[in-house]
Amino acid sequence: MSGADWVARHGLIRFCEGVEKGRSLFENELRKLSIPVMDVFLEDGRFVPAGFEFSGERLVESESVSGVRRVFPNLYPAIGSKVLKASGFGRPFVVGKRVAVMFSGGPAAGGHNVLVGLKMALGVDNTLLGVRDGPKGLLAGRLFEIGESDIVRIINTGGFAFMGTDRTKIKTDDQFERVKVVCRDQRIDSLVVVGGDDSNTNAAVLAEYLFQNVHADGRGVQVLGVPKTIDGDLQVGDLLPISFGFDTATKIYSELVGNILQDTLSSRKYWHFVKLMGRSATQVGLEVALQTRPTVAFISEEISERRFSLSQIVDIICRAVARRAARGMNYGVVLVPEGLIEFIPEMKTLISELNEFIASSSKLLLDLNTMAEKKEFIYEKISADSAKLMASLPDEFEKMLLLDRDSHGNLQVSQIPTEKLLIEMVSVRLHEMKADPDLFIGQREDQIDLTPEEVERFLESKFSTNSHFFGYEGRCGTPTRFDAAYTFNLGLLVGSLALTGKTGYLVAINALNRGGQALAIPLTGLIHVEHRYGKDEFVIEKALVKMDSPAFKFFIGSREHWATEDCSASPGPRQLWGPVSSQLPMLIALNHGYTSLDFDMGKERKILPG
Repeated sequence: MSGADWVARHGLIRFCEGVEKGRSLFENELRKLSIPVMDVFLEDGRFVPAGFEFSGERLVESESVSGVRRVFPNLYPAIGSKVLKASGFGRPFVVGKRVAVMFSGGPAAGGHNVLVGLKMALGVDNTLLGVRDGPKGLLAGRLFEIGESDIVRIINTGGFAFMGTDRTKIKTDDQFERVKVVCRDQRIDSLVVVGGDDSNTNAAVLAEYLFQNVHADGRGVQVLGVPKTIDGDLQVGDLLPISFGFDTATKIYSELVGNILQDTLSSRKYWHFVKLMGRSATQVGLEVALQTRPTVAFISEEISERRFSLSQIVDIICRAVARRAARGMNYGVVLVPEGLIEFIPEMKTLISELNEFIASSSKLLLDLNTMAEKKEFIYEKISADSAKLMASLPDEFEKMLLLDRDSHGNLQVSQIPTEKLLIEMVSVRLHEMKADPDLFIGQREDQIDLTPEEVERFLESKFSTNSHFFGYEGRCGTPTRFDAAYTFNLGLLVGSLALTGKTGYLVAINALNRGGQALAIPLTGLIHVEHRYGKDEFVIEKALVKMDSPAFKFFIGSREHWATEDCSASPGPRQLWGPVSSQLPMLIALNHGYTSLDFDMGKERKILPG
């Protein structure tokens, strides 16, 4: 080996060693990207915090005002229902403030840029503290100062790796008192909670509890929320179009589904059943369907409203399979929402009864040794119809309905292989159709109208399947250009709120197609009553897909065409520069009447020097 070859080889080894810990070529370039920044956060080319004003135009009022007044006796009178607008007037000039920030719940792309924007808003005269491991870390007092070098390292990177996160819910008197002690010991003036609907419900409760008498002088601690969830179910009309992380996750899923659709067109022999993350709402599934045009896609909210049974869902798939097989197309893609079974009325009733019973009888169930004993015990406690339905399910699926619940008392539907259950049931139904085609194929309204030649092709066809679950793949990807810009501006916004002394607000940005408008929404205006753990609780309502929304109407107007023809589209990977990088989720553009898919959040700015 020559000397030159040796140097070249060992130089490459050193380079390969250097890409560890987030230093790949791609990640290094990410840190250099410019980000669109809203005008309200700029002055003479510098990043500056915004002031806030109430224009008298926007109010957000809870449906349960009397209950909210009772539960939030300090917070509600202080902030009421007024939506504040960020302004260039009254910019705060504050020094010595200590602001803590924590991630709560599942991770989402863009969280690190919230920290970057927050740090920029606070400037050098105030201190930003990070909380390690979310609410659990807050209770343990695991805080650290976030410095300039940290910001340089994490900007534009994905996930919550810098601080970590956790799903602990702060709800007991002892936990609230512990948070108060930590805030006092760490001299915290403001606490920022980055999370979804449950986490921001917790933020509202914390804002009430910490409203006063935390520090020696009787001062309280501000608590502010930042909207995060890839599910897209934290929306507030036209005030908050979407939570951060949704765009990145749906583009990742769309790329994967688009690849599979291309595979079906290439191999022409498989039906792929793809379950997508999104338990309580099908915003993710709808966006992926709009992006990729699959053969069949289900929207859980429609299943609930039209009261489809499990059998009817199977029939819809079988009709698509049979019609395509009759034309020699033995392939397709079915999108299945993660929470589908909870929206089927008969299954919803069963799961609701099981959730409440398991929540109230968990200790009794622990005393039973076998699954047979547990099922027999449960059959006696739930309604006769639910017991009959549960007993009719395959044993494996029946056992999964009894899995441990999550921290909110709900069935962990991500562990239920709904896509495999549908494959099994569709296979059985197709076998029945081929065994006695006269029952399913003919001229009646409930039959499939096929020619004799098409019937023959259907009878000779094969139903070969593959199943997939796309969930964790989308949560921590490198943020899209939209999510990177959105979260940086949200960070600037929540930092501005902290400096102005506001508490109990959720930050929001709307008008995403015309420069953006920065808002602060009172959390008390978003609270409503929901039945959980067998009792009524005050929580932030999840935003479900609306049947009258433009995006859903576009979907239902297109799906019959998608089912019969090969209409699939492959949107490809996320783009951080170039013509596709400015594209918004189609869901937002359609639902809010934008005339373009491009977002506009101000001029491009170099965030870090160099």
